[in-house]
Amino acid sequence: MERNELYPIFLKLHNINVLIVGGGNVGLEKLSFMLKSSPNANVEVVATKFLPELEALVEKHPSVKLTQAKFKKKMLKKRHMVIACTDDLKVNKRVYDLSRKRYLICNIADTPDLCDYYLGGIVTKGNVKIAISTNGKSPTTAKRLREFFEEVIPEDINKMVENLNEYRKTLKGNFEEKVQKMNEITEGLKK
Repeated sequence: MERNELYPIFLKLHNINVLIVGGGNVGLEKLSFMLKSSPNANVEVVATKFLPELEALVEKHPSVKLTQAKFKKKMLKKRHMVIACTDDLKVNKRVYDLSRKRYLICNIADTPDLCDYYLGGIVTKGNVKIAISTNGKSPTTAKRLREFFEEVIPEDINKMVENLNEYRKTLKGNFEEKVQKMNEITEGLKK
């Protein structure tokens, strides 16, 4: 049986520099997805033209910048993460190749072989965030799982997280003792 070997991480997108190359439907989808989860993400979108919906979205997010231009190699300077989603496969491949030379993580939309990472489904309830991946095999399944978790996770889970955080701060003892106490308190969550 095939295994999902992806390693999930949660990035602080307001602390890193993201470049999106492409201002069409896929660029809008990628940016929307990113801003839904990280509304203060540091992003520059480069394209020769932009969908009006993308421009409207960017107006609501001062941390996002639009640059109307063709992609140039120098645009990769001072970046951490790149997404290419133009309708020109040669441009996307060039972005990927240049990103790899600079050790930048890169995602070429709808081209799994040219992706260092995937943008999975995300469920957010206050401080609780769940990421869902199908290893790039079925975005529809990830979407259905996201909808399921959004429905079954109670809205007040954030209150529980905050209360447990306050309690955790009051605990004395070494790391293992604190872990044991927190495990005892949260045991009921397994049911």
